[in-house]
Amino acid sequence: MAGMSQGTLVSDTAMVMAAGLGKRMLPLTAATPKPLIEVGGKALIDYMIEHLADAGIERAVVNVHYLADQIETYLTGRDHPEFVFSDEREQLLETGGGMIKAWRAGLLPDPFYCLNSDNIWIDGRRNTLLDLSDKWDPERMDALLLVVPKERAFQHRGKGDFHLEADGRLRRRGPDEDSAPTIYIGAQIVSHRLLRDALEGPFSTMVLWERAIAEGRLFGVEHRGEWFDMGTPEAIAPAEAHLSGG
Repeated sequence: MAGMSQGTLVSDTAMVMAAGLGKRMLPLTAATPKPLIEVGGKALIDYMIEHLADAGIERAVVNVHYLADQIETYLTGRDHPEFVFSDEREQLLETGGGMIKAWRAGLLPDPFYCLNSDNIWIDGRRNTLLDLSDKWDPERMDALLLVVPKERAFQHRGKGDFHLEADGRLRRRGPDEDSAPTIYIGAQIVSHRLLRDALEGPFSTMVLWERAIAEGRLFGVEHRGEWFDMGTPEAIAPAEAHLSGG
């Protein structure tokens, strides 16, 4: 595999989430799916594809729903990684339901990477997927999430998602807490154990994460680089300025 000299991957397959409606990015997403919105001269999904290729991922399973034809046309014909599509045209299944559909179709090995296609991160000293791989322990973990401290979460205005404990376990921000110090930034390693006994239809991955938290099997890794929340059109210009060194 390309990139293997930097470390060892735990899987050769990644699922890339590309089915969402991108409502917060309107009006740009009225006729273009959010993964194809350009930032710094290239589509958002290309930033994720570059991470996959650099790490040596051989196969990307991309789920599609909104303006699915555009995404399929954009990716078809590329040879690294190989692209396979999980078709959600009939029903948008959200993040959890999308993983379950692809898993039940036999598209996802155990474990697999799962990446969002609509944000941007900059690696630290090495490829971030290899950093995740180094920390993966299937005996202890159902999922391993990439999180970033709020001070390196550019343009993010949320309250934070998780507390990263000293032993690497994640604890979700409680309903009475004003904030949590880290944010999930759309990259994780997922085991089939996390997906067991899953619901049918649309649901959030948070349902599965909460069960893993209760069992002490949801872990996190701190991202050593930077992350850009690309939630709205107003986020594009400052991200472009930072990426270009402005």
